[in-house]
Amino acid sequence: MQPRLLKEIQSVRVLLGLVVLQGVLGGILIIYQAYDLADIVNRVYLGHENLSQVQYLLENLLLVIGLRALLTLFGESGALSLATRVQARLRLRLSQRILDAGPMYVNREQAGELVNTLIQGVEDLEPYLARYIPQVAMTALVPTIILIDVFAKDWISGLILLITLPLIPFFMILIGRQAEAKTQKQWSLLSRLSAHFLDVLQGLTTLKLLGQSANQAHGIERASDQFRQATMASLRIAFLSALVLELLASLSMAMVAVAIGLRLISGVMAFRTAFFLLVLVPEFYIPWRALGTRFHDGLGGMKAAQRIFQILDAPQWTKAFGTQRLSNVEAPLSFENVSFSYEGRENRAVEEVTARIRAQERIAIIGPSGSGKTTLLFLLMGFAHPDSGLIRTGDTPLESVDMTWWRTQVSFLTQSPYIFSGTVRDNLLMAKPSATGQELHGALKTAGAWEFVEDLPQGLETNIQERGRRLSGGQKQRLALARAFLQDAPIVLMDEPTANLDAETEASLWTDLEKLLAGRTVLVVAHRLSTVMHMDKIWVMNQGHLVQQGTATELESEPGLYRELMQAYKMPNQEGVG
Repeated sequence: MQPRLLKEIQSVRVLLGLVVLQGVLGGILIIYQAYDLADIVNRVYLGHENLSQVQYLLENLLLVIGLRALLTLFGESGALSLATRVQARLRLRLSQRILDAGPMYVNREQAGELVNTLIQGVEDLEPYLARYIPQVAMTALVPTIILIDVFAKDWISGLILLITLPLIPFFMILIGRQAEAKTQKQWSLLSRLSAHFLDVLQGLTTLKLLGQSANQAHGIERASDQFRQATMASLRIAFLSALVLELLASLSMAMVAVAIGLRLISGVMAFRTAFFLLVLVPEFYIPWRALGTRFHDGLGGMKAAQRIFQILDAPQWTKAFGTQRLSNVEAPLSFENVSFSYEGRENRAVEEVTARIRAQERIAIIGPSGSGKTTLLFLLMGFAHPDSGLIRTGDTPLESVDMTWWRTQVSFLTQSPYIFSGTVRDNLLMAKPSATGQELHGALKTAGAWEFVEDLPQGLETNIQERGRRLSGGQKQRLALARAFLQDAPIVLMDEPTANLDAETEASLWTDLEKLLAGRTVLVVAHRLSTVMHMDKIWVMNQGHLVQQGTATELESEPGLYRELMQAYKMPNQEGVG
């Protein structure tokens, strides 16, 4: 049993209660059906009664069969409805959790594995919720009702059922442990296969260019074969479990049948009672056999649930922010002794950083890789809370600000802007859903993107596919720049948007970037000397510490990391600064 899933079911416990009630009523009807059938056979076979004399009993029997069919239909519909509601709630919570966690969490996970959990993992919960959980309740209740009735009719048969009953759950536990281990391996392989397959698809163009696509195809084939073997291993255990349950149930029923037969021959037991018991005893074991089948059906869901709750319980870097919406966004931004560390890392990514950005000032952040540059931008975007210290906008702590509103006041341009599957128009409207056609045209023109968009087969309505596979690196950056123009935010954060471009494309893009940066507060993570030259001030980061800050002229005149970086990277054909 999965305790966390049982808690989720509490929200639909009324529906679960109705499903279980259907099972109990079905159990009672099974007893009545067996009694009615035994009475009919006894009257016709021994009493030699004709059709008219047993007609009402036959009508009752048909009515009971019809009621059982209706109850079964209601039970299945109710169980599926129960599962659908719980799945919908979990999928919504899981989606919201991943969105709330932001890129700092998502970047640490494998995208394919997260997608597999969100879609297939939640889908795999259906057999567990719709079949296994209701079957557990019915297996506890229906055989108990039948056992009481059997004891009332014949204590010897009841005793045989009571003695043989513990063997079934005992063997189910033994086999179930093996099945659980195999299913865990199967789910892990499926998650890895999903993550690997998505990575290969996203990098297919690069693999083709490097001539490595065939090797990756063989890798996917090997991973698929491993998953097939794990699946077949799980199925073998499921078949073994079914064989054991059938064997135990058959032997138990045979023991009851022998005991009844011997007493029937000797005249100790009446024929109607004997026939009633022989019809009813198989129904005693049917719920147990069904439970074994449902258990194996639901194992995948149990393993998926573990991963789902692992994601839901992951450390929450983005704690609750406030509700304030500032009247003046064009205020200084300040870091006051800000420190932050990632989970599982000994050293802090950012440690006791104190700095100030005046309104409409341009700041470049440089430093060696891993020195905490991008982390500062993530903290300013509210993707995480500082472990200590404060970030302020004006005199207001950032943690008091409505973060949904705040992110509409900040444009964030990265090295690899994400282009979503859809049309050019769809991608632009993400920045401003209410934008008119004229505004879209103006943003594209200002960003220098109109020419290539106009040349696309359907212009603005061209589907550019996920990650902009039909676009070059420079075109994707210009599309991201057009989104920033549409958003028209007073604060611009950039993680070196020209890092992956050639010198000619970079120079052209900076011409259009200058239009965006004019009159705005700007903070840029810089990896190239050309980027630093566009900024008013420079912050130098090293191992999480802000070791220098000032203008380029000031920093060049004093010894320190900045001068060392400039000397190292002013060599021929190199422009990087960190």
